[in-house]
Amino acid sequence: MTARGSTDIRRMRLAGAHIALAIALIALFVASLCAGSADLSPAESLGLVLAGPADSTASRIIWEIRLPRAIMSLVLGGGLSLSGFLLQTFFANPIADPFVLGISSGARCAIAVLMIAVLGSGQILTPAMSIAGALVGSLATMGLVLLIARRVRTQSMLIVAGVMVGYICSAVTNFLIAFADDQSIVNLQSWSQGSFSGSRWSEVAAAVVIVVAATAVVIALSKPLGAYQLGETYAKSLGVHVMGLRMLIVLISSLLSACVVAFAGPISFVGIAAPHIAKIAIGSSRPLAVTPLCFLTGAVFCCGCDLVARMLFSPVELSVSAVTAVFGAPIVIALMLRTRTFR
Repeated sequence: MTARGSTDIRRMRLAGAHIALAIALIALFVASLCAGSADLSPAESLGLVLAGPADSTASRIIWEIRLPRAIMSLVLGGGLSLSGFLLQTFFANPIADPFVLGISSGARCAIAVLMIAVLGSGQILTPAMSIAGALVGSLATMGLVLLIARRVRTQSMLIVAGVMVGYICSAVTNFLIAFADDQSIVNLQSWSQGSFSGSRWSEVAAAVVIVVAATAVVIALSKPLGAYQLGETYAKSLGVHVMGLRMLIVLISSLLSACVVAFAGPISFVGIAAPHIAKIAIGSSRPLAVTPLCFLTGAVFCCGCDLVARMLFSPVELSVSAVTAVFGAPIVIALMLRTRTFR
């Protein structure tokens, strides 16, 4: 096969993957609007969306409950997938992600402290406060993981260290829940399970701005990231400012993780599973090709898992994190069995 033929096949494969994921995402998004205690047809749901907010019961269901939740699952799923891709690139580790490395747990701990303090004083926890608190927790935990990474020599020990950091942060959060007042406990318990329910439009707007901006930055960094994947020495030879790039990776991945935890709680395995599904789909790990596909894969993954969490045992709703773990954990196990990194 000629080089041109091979390039054409890769382009067709990339286009096919984008089209398939886009169709799946649209189908899941529409299903999220239609399915629930009050079933609506796709035509009814689309008509209510196009008509705008109204006083009818069906319109309130769409505009106040289902539409913000569907958008939030799409946006945060894509953001969490990108965060996992950046961390896997940074650590050169196939199962690095915010949940496994304890970064989500650090953000969760910081949000728990903030929630108890703010709600205890009778104030309202704003989206800006939530993101700021989660970002502080994410960066602090990331800093601790980086310190540990400088002392350990194997990738398996880094993962173990990250898991231990996550356990410590989770233990601190559980202590805070045990001694919080009743109202704070209710809010903490429901949020800490991981869920897209109860999303408000102010939170949706903040999440969209942050995730879209971060995605644009990642796309702009595609060439430096591609060089970095081949080693720091190679990246430096191409004029890449490696230290600055590493700082940007840490900041963007922490910001994306903080945004997810602030608005939906800790969600497991999406950051591992979605990037690898995207890479396998196109047979490449080039950032310019993987980044958009990675976002789409994470969005499809979270939209699908949220729909399962809502409808599988309706009217009882499952934790989204539990559903993502059911589908994501086998992928992680398969990766560990296939790669030699952990042998």
